[in-house]
Amino acid sequence: MDGQSPPRPAFNSVFINEAIRKNKPIVCALTASYISTFAGYPLDSLKSRLQTIKTSISVPRLAVLVYREEGFLGFYRGIWIPLLTISFVRAASFTIYTRTKEFVRDHRLWDQSTLAGAGVAGGLGGALAGSLISFSSAPFELVKVRRQLEYTIAASRGIALSKAPSTLSAVKEIVRERGVRGLYNGFRLHFIRDTMGTALYFLEYDSMRHLLGRLPSGEQGPTPAWLPIHASVVPFVCGSLAGVTSWAVIYPLDVVKTKVQQRALASEQYRGVFETFGRLVRGTDPTRPKPILAGLARIYRGLGVSALRSVTTHGLLWTFFDLTSNYVDRLPRYSDD
Repeated sequence: MDGQSPPRPAFNSVFINEAIRKNKPIVCALTASYISTFAGYPLDSLKSRLQTIKTSISVPRLAVLVYREEGFLGFYRGIWIPLLTISFVRAASFTIYTRTKEFVRDHRLWDQSTLAGAGVAGGLGGALAGSLISFSSAPFELVKVRRQLEYTIAASRGIALSKAPSTLSAVKEIVRERGVRGLYNGFRLHFIRDTMGTALYFLEYDSMRHLLGRLPSGEQGPTPAWLPIHASVVPFVCGSLAGVTSWAVIYPLDVVKTKVQQRALASEQYRGVFETFGRLVRGTDPTRPKPILAGLARIYRGLGVSALRSVTTHGLLWTFFDLTSNYVDRLPRYSDD
């Protein structure tokens, strides 16, 4: 050793590092969400089209039709909505989720070192995050559906589109036709879907992370012997499984929500939730109802591509969330020693 101490980080760098560390959930959520959203959006676009199309069609064929009619950018139609709002929705969601778990820990409401405690704390945080965020995310979700189904809605109105309007034009048209309240069309379904889905999602994720060796400190420990996978892929595995299974549970509700919103945007006669669900399952002719299994198959149309989207989106989300979290934890601190 030459007797010289290692250089201390500059004050400005330390100030920035401390600001990042104090807002760790927000920084991690933003970084992970942008990457995962961009990667999974084409699959989300195909999912919305499959939910509303009346004829049976395979995912590859639908993808080919979208490419022929709208080009490559057709798969990313409306992506600016989630990209612009992701900075608020994801950051707020993960912050509420994280702070709720900290509240549960500090007040010793549940022992999060147990499987049940970890799951309950995660589920409570998810329920609060989903319900609160739904009030601000509902208008953006509606506009996203409008942009994704632009050509379908125009066809329902008997309009032939040569070029889809911009996102701003879509918002103006909704407000002009139905006022600001029109942006909250289908809000009750959106609220229930997000509350239930987010609660189940975080409950499953935290439960699986506990089973796969996450330590009480939040760091990943050794994986159990019965699951021979590397610790680095645990976030991807848990995020993927939590995303797929929670989405499968609430998928019928999402189909009904999308259908109700599509009819409202196309200025078609309103149908209630149960009527919409019944027509989707049993068909439009009450004298000749479809077999229940065939109707349920229609309800779950697009689940395959949606499951693939969940694997991609949520696996990458938690992978980059953990990577960013570890990076923040390793940021240098200022010390007088």
